[in-house]
Amino acid sequence: MWNLIIRLFANAVALAVAAWLVGGITLEGATTGRRVLTLLIVAAVFGIVNAVVKPILEWLSCLAIALTLGLFLFVINAAMLLLTSWITGKLDVQFHVDGFWSALFGAVIISVVGILLNIVLPDKAEIK
Repeated sequence: MWNLIIRLFANAVALAVAAWLVGGITLEGATTGRRVLTLLIVAAVFGIVNAVVKPILEWLSCLAIALTLGLFLFVINAAMLLLTSWITGKLDVQFHVDGFWSALFGAVIISVVGILLNIVLPDKAEIK
């Protein structure tokens, strides 16, 4: 349970950093509390999309991943970010990614922040 909550907050932080650094990723909310709630909803949707859709896309595109030495994974991550933006738009959550390049840059930032957070945050075996 704690691992799920930690991953949710880690995704929220990574998405917040991407929204802050990439001009094409917008996160709106009237108050700080509303923005935090929006980030948590987007992080949950992003986590579900990454858990369900991403493995299927990775399996279907394993040849492209191998041929590009793994760089195609950034394209898949950008697609997951665009899909998250589309889903949250249907949920009337104020998170939007403008296009592919914004999604690609956001995916790179989310990956880097995720790696840094995985170094800092405890592993699930350590949480009791």
